[in-house]
Amino acid sequence: MVTKGSGASRAATAGEAMAVVDAHGLVVGWSEGARRLTGYTAGDVTGKPAADLVDGDAAAVRRTLLAHRDAVVDLRYRDGRLQKVALRICPLWGGEGEQRRFVVQAAPERTERGLGELAFAQASMSMSVFDTGQRYLRMNDWACQVMGQPEEEFRHQYFPDTVEDAEHSQGFLRHLEIVVETGRPVRYESWTRSPSGRRMHAWTSEMWPVRDGSGRLIGTALAAFDSSEQFAARQRLALLNEAAGSIGTRLDVVQTARELAELVVPRLADFASVDLLESVLRGEEPEMNPLDGGVRLSRAAHQSPTPGVPEAAIPLGSADVYPPSSPPARALLTGEPVLTGTGDGSLDEWFARHGARSSKLREAEDNVLSLMAVPLVARGTTLGVAVFVRLLTPEHPDAFDMEDVSLAQELCSRAAVCVDNARRYTKERTTALALQRSLLPKTVAGQAAVEFASRYLPALSQAGVGGDWFDVIPLSGTRVALVVGDVVGHGIHASVTMGRLRTAVWALADVDLPPDELLTHLDDLVEHLAAGDGTGEGEIGATCLYAVYDPVDRSCTIASAGHVPPVVVRPDGGVEVVEVVAGPMLGVGGLPFEATEMALPEGSVLALYTDGLVEARDRDVDTGTAALCAALQGPVGSLESACDTVLKALLPETPGDDVALLLARTRALDAEQVAVWNLTDDPALVANARKLATDQLTRWGLEEAVFVTELVVSELVTNAIRYGGAPIQLRLIRDRALICEVSDASSTSPHLRRARSFDEGGRGLLLVAQLTDRWGSRPSGAGKTIWAEQALPPSP
Repeated sequence: MVTKGSGASRAATAGEAMAVVDAHGLVVGWSEGARRLTGYTAGDVTGKPAADLVDGDAAAVRRTLLAHRDAVVDLRYRDGRLQKVALRICPLWGGEGEQRRFVVQAAPERTERGLGELAFAQASMSMSVFDTGQRYLRMNDWACQVMGQPEEEFRHQYFPDTVEDAEHSQGFLRHLEIVVETGRPVRYESWTRSPSGRRMHAWTSEMWPVRDGSGRLIGTALAAFDSSEQFAARQRLALLNEAAGSIGTRLDVVQTARELAELVVPRLADFASVDLLESVLRGEEPEMNPLDGGVRLSRAAHQSPTPGVPEAAIPLGSADVYPPSSPPARALLTGEPVLTGTGDGSLDEWFARHGARSSKLREAEDNVLSLMAVPLVARGTTLGVAVFVRLLTPEHPDAFDMEDVSLAQELCSRAAVCVDNARRYTKERTTALALQRSLLPKTVAGQAAVEFASRYLPALSQAGVGGDWFDVIPLSGTRVALVVGDVVGHGIHASVTMGRLRTAVWALADVDLPPDELLTHLDDLVEHLAAGDGTGEGEIGATCLYAVYDPVDRSCTIASAGHVPPVVVRPDGGVEVVEVVAGPMLGVGGLPFEATEMALPEGSVLALYTDGLVEARDRDVDTGTAALCAALQGPVGSLESACDTVLKALLPETPGDDVALLLARTRALDAEQVAVWNLTDDPALVANARKLATDQLTRWGLEEAVFVTELVVSELVTNAIRYGGAPIQLRLIRDRALICEVSDASSTSPHLRRARSFDEGGRGLLLVAQLTDRWGSRPSGAGKTIWAEQALPPSP
């Protein structure tokens, strides 16, 4: 068969919709393109009349095709729909010039082929086509509307020549170039205004390469849509996420309020203020007492993009009364946010009645604003109110909406919880600090053994006040006890425990126990406290260092319960760390404590401190102790100045732990102020003892004290001979008071008893107690010492 069918075969191979129909109108050939167009496979239609595929008068269609070689028909698709299709036929000639068959070509009708063009022109987003040199080729209607001019004004223009020279324009151009360079689609997001308007928008642009039939890249197409709503949603989420880490960084009420104001300006508002109830600022329970004329609030923070916050009508720290009709008062009293703006009667009236706010508005060039007042509510209690203001301009015409109110409520809710936590912390810290300071010594009277200076610094960290303490306790015989301790933990519990331990030390010191025995009794007490604590913690940890200095023999006896060792500065300026046996911490129980005795020349400075002075996160105890020794190196002048020098050298601006420091300079009694006699246990020597004491008082010029002293010496020496035994020692000390001491070999402590009418004895200690200011006994070596103290007669 001789045909012109070679062209038909090539077309079929190329994928066009083609069919072959014989002289009887039956389908005998069916291309892949025809299958894609109609949905019918070759098996569905081969051998069947072609007329079955046509809707309407098939005979009329056949006559039209034979007469004109083409026609537009309604073709039945396999899915049931009808579609107008343009048909063209080409006869296939037989060997004798007879038309044996027809090749039918089908293509969508012209109006269908123009749908793509219509869709491009009428798209609801900005669409443009650029050549490879970033020059405009096509723009749809929306793109022309965004740019503000018709397509003819942009065609063949270089993109940078049609927009302002800004960062977002340069980014847009660079992404067009990347598509040409890589041949891959890209996405570009920007925040800018369109050339046809003043309002800022977020734009998302999808850019992709355009290729011809051979695959050669001939341009770049883009579709850009306004994504401002999605952008605003992402910004709100980002703001909430940032609030989690930026609000409440410190347990400080004012700092938390400042963090809220700084976070929202300018991202949510152009001005923000945070006003709190005055009771909240004091750390007390919130008390909202509406006045007759409104609610009184104190300005905790405010913020604006302008330095100095000129928009603020109330200075920081000042209080203002908000009338009941004002938005802040309404939000505070109802617990619900208030959304308002210029033109609202209550807002305008409030501004007009408040002179400072009214003048601020008159100063502004454009006073059209949107305002929302959001209460700070935590745990069902209102703590204050935050006010957010947005200035409305042609560039930013959007007033606050409910999405903004919801965001502000979330931020204020978080800030309110942080403010309440800070308030509670402030209250507890203030209470603990007041308790601790009330327990620390103010002045110490009745001792002349040491000159001392001290410092106590509570921690500035969020851990709160700790349980550090120090003490200077006068003892009998002109001796003095120096104490420093540290309770593990912080807060009121640690302060209360510290107070109990300090009281116990005073009680045990009054018994005049040696340092190691005192710590043993204190350790037992801590175990009992832990057993009956009732907190569920089950244990109380504390360290303590107890030192006793005797100015008569210049000796110092020290015992430690897990505490850092003291440092001594010799009179020549040399510094050394005292090697003390560091016993277990108090509360461990069952382990012994050991005392260390050393001689301290007159004028030596003993430094006792807690570990907060020498230990920190970036410094171990040994390094800190070395720094302390360096700070104390050299002769020590004023102890007060020395304390300041040590703290400045060792502590950061915000110490992480409590610090207690006690500096004590030793004094010594001259030999002329002490008289000592060793006696035997012969009762006949009592009279001799009285004479020795009388003669010594005469040499000291204390004749007025002779009568009482003779009686005291007689009674004490007699008791020592009768109940104690040798060796017996009598000692008189003249310091700020006159002290009489008698030592014997018995460890039995004396006690007062009431003698009956006919008893020959039992009245001695009662007389001593009546005639002297103080008396007592203490262990001494293998026995005990009974002492009595009386005031010196006034100087003539």
